[in-house]
Parts: sequence; structure tokens; C-alpha cells
Amino acid sequence: MPDTESITAGQKPEPDARQPAITVLQEVEPPFIPAGAHAMTIVVEYPPGHPGIPPHRHSGPCFGYVLEGQMVFELEGEPARVLRAGETFWEPGGDVIHYQDGNNRDDIPVRFTVVMLCQPGEPMLTFVDEEELSRRKDRRAPSAN
Repeated sequence: MPDTESITAGQKPEPDARQPAITVLQEVEPPFIPAGAHAMTIVVEYPPGHPGIPPHRHSGPCFGYVLEGQMVFELEGEPARVLRAGETFWEPGGDVIHYQDGNNRDDIPVRFTVVMLCQPGEPMLTFVDEEELSRRKDRRAPSAN
């Protein structure tokens, strides 16, 4: 097995027919994970043109990978961007608002998987109401449109 300690994000090891290949897709330093936290892995599927779920936040960090299609991804403080199949995303969780995760295309579905590290005793996802969105509008990156 290749030495994964020496592989960095985006680097592919030399192919060797006798050993499995490992490709690091993403490497981040998550915040501290408290005792009692739990992990959850989900697959999300949106039909063509689906806007995704309303603005929300996660109690802990999330790591994701787009399996098929294209997703619009927007976190508080970052401009919206389109992620395509094979690309990864990361969000720190906690107080950061996740504004968009919808399907960028109106002709094909999007599928992505997310691994979430959930804080003990807290829900994995909490919706953000209009009042809070209004109070924090200065934290949202300007739209490119």
C-alpha cells in the first residue's frame, strides 16, 4: 500500500498494477472535534433545476464530493461557485451559514455525498430564518450576477 502520509491533495501516486491506487481529493484541518460527537454520511440527490435546501448551518464540519452533475455551492463569506462531478467541498460548520447547495443544471440531476461531524446533542442541520439572514447580510459575498 502506498505511504498515504507522503501524498498531498491532488497528487496521484505512480500506478502499480500490484497495489491499489490512492488519490487524495481534499485535505483540510477541521476544528476541534469534542468527545461524544458522531459522524454521518449521506448522499443527496436533486432533480434537474432543484434549488436545494434553504439557508442552513451544520453543527460540525462537513466534507463533500460531487458524484454526478453540477452543484451551486455558497458558504457565508465566499462567492457562490459551481462544483462539478469529481470535485470536493468543505465547510467548517458551527456559526457559518450554508446559503446554497442546489442543482446548477436544469437538464440533469446532481448527486453528492457529504460526511458530517455532528456536535454532541445538537442536530446535524438547522435552518436559518429570514430575520437572521437580514442581520447577517453584510457577511454574504456579493453575487457575480
